[in-house]
Amino acid sequence: MSQAEQPLISHLVELRTRLLRSVTAILLVFLALIYFSNNIYDFVAQPLLSQLPAGTSMIATDVATPFLTPIKLTLVVSFFVAIPYLLYQAWAFIAPGLYQHERRLIMPLVVSSALLFYAGMAFAYYVVFPLVFGFFTSTAPAGVTVATDIASYLDFVLTLFFAFGVAFEIPVATILLCWTGVTSPKSLREKRPYVIVGVFVVGMLLTPPDVFSQTLLAIPMWGLWELGLFFARFYVKEESEEEKQEQTEEGS
Repeated sequence: MSQAEQPLISHLVELRTRLLRSVTAILLVFLALIYFSNNIYDFVAQPLLSQLPAGTSMIATDVATPFLTPIKLTLVVSFFVAIPYLLYQAWAFIAPGLYQHERRLIMPLVVSSALLFYAGMAFAYYVVFPLVFGFFTSTAPAGVTVATDIASYLDFVLTLFFAFGVAFEIPVATILLCWTGVTSPKSLREKRPYVIVGVFVVGMLLTPPDVFSQTLLAIPMWGLWELGLFFARFYVKEESEEEKQEQTEEGS
């Protein structure tokens, strides 16, 4: 085995170890929560149940759905709960290749990534769900009874949870783009009109086809982009016009 292959093998072994630890963490959380799977589903279903007309409820259209749907939700929740540990494993894998000052900057990004993901999910649950489900149930045609299938509801809310969780990572993505030199805060500020249009397009693609959830995702995304743009200046030193002029003269 050559000297070049040895570091590659060691990196692959460490990557496998990190992945196994991550999977184990998710399984341990799942085993701890499985007993409360029905309670977890009741909590997630509460925004819709509170908006249903009196005398109606959710339904299950498949024989195994009442059992499998809470289990599926519990597995997804286990992944969400384990996110801080998963991000730590990712950080521990790349940390040896970073300089000391880069490690000090990366760790706040790892912590803020987990917090922002949870903030996006909380925003979806406490702000978006009541508005969206209140609108949907109030616009049902006369003679139509609202009785949502529990599996369809779970797919719907998981899509929104993931969309809002990822969308709230925009500040971290903005900082990383500026820090790695892909772009600069000044360049992003000049592209603000295009960003505003882009967040509404992304909101349309990530959310179900209703204008409420699309708008409620797009507006926070825009605000979070502005937040990331503000903090990017602490990770990137923008050159002044005089410095740029000096570099141009030296190059010529």
